[in-house]
Amino acid sequence: MKRCVFLSMDDIGDYYVYDNLLISPMAEQGWQVTTMSWKEENTDWSQFDAVILRSCWDYQQFPEDFLHRLAQISESTTLFNDLETVRWNISKRYLKELEKAGIPIVPTVWQEQFDPQQIQSAFAHFDTDELIIKPLISASAEHTYRLGVSDDPAQLRMLESVFSERAHMLQPFISNVIDDGEVSLFFFGSRFSHAIRKVPKSGDFRVQEEHGGQLHVFAPDAELLALAGRTLKVIPGQTLYARLDFICCQYGYVVMELELIEPSLYFNMDPGSAQRFVQALTDKTGNTNEQKS
Repeated sequence: MKRCVFLSMDDIGDYYVYDNLLISPMAEQGWQVTTMSWKEENTDWSQFDAVILRSCWDYQQFPEDFLHRLAQISESTTLFNDLETVRWNISKRYLKELEKAGIPIVPTVWQEQFDPQQIQSAFAHFDTDELIIKPLISASAEHTYRLGVSDDPAQLRMLESVFSERAHMLQPFISNVIDDGEVSLFFFGSRFSHAIRKVPKSGDFRVQEEHGGQLHVFAPDAELLALAGRTLKVIPGQTLYARLDFICCQYGYVVMELELIEPSLYFNMDPGSAQRFVQALTDKTGNTNEQKS
């Protein structure tokens, strides 16, 4: 029996977690799964054949500690996704590399320091009445705000308190998210598995379930699959899993984000997705064991 850790957090709270749907197909392939917080101290990681990042949804609060822990794990066993991929994906600066590679992204202004004047300029720069502002390191839409050109000045003061010492990004608000939401394509071992569409609840713009978002099965067309394939090629390192989030705007689909660290993979939305994940894991660990021998 091979041993595997699903890396999680101390208290999962109200988050929706679907990784339990992996337990049975993993057991059929000879895997025993333990769920453990990434903050767990004094763990001998070498006793496990693999550690898989899953519901570590507080890592953005302690990014340096998180990366340090993953480095420790990588010294003792196989980590998925690997440390190179995590380091590349942990800051949204990776979007700059996608853009340089010809992958369309949501237009972005990058700010290392909070600058109210630049925010005002961004409205004109994007020719929009609404902006999205969010940190470069974030998860689950934490500290993601929708800002209007005529909002009360108190809103800016609040944002300054949030972003005064936090690098962040400004993007035009793409109103299509309200009706059509955003779509997520899931790849296991670089092979397409399934896709979903996430639509925000009435009066909100955030699509996560924790914020009331609704999930729908989605069938991507050939053009979107081709864009996803080109996007995957830009990612460094080797991925066991990848979630690619897109939104459709007037120019077609553009990348919102790449989720390569701890994305929800929504095994509940496709009955064969858990088995495809386990097969990708089996393929990856088989190759790893061959290399080690």
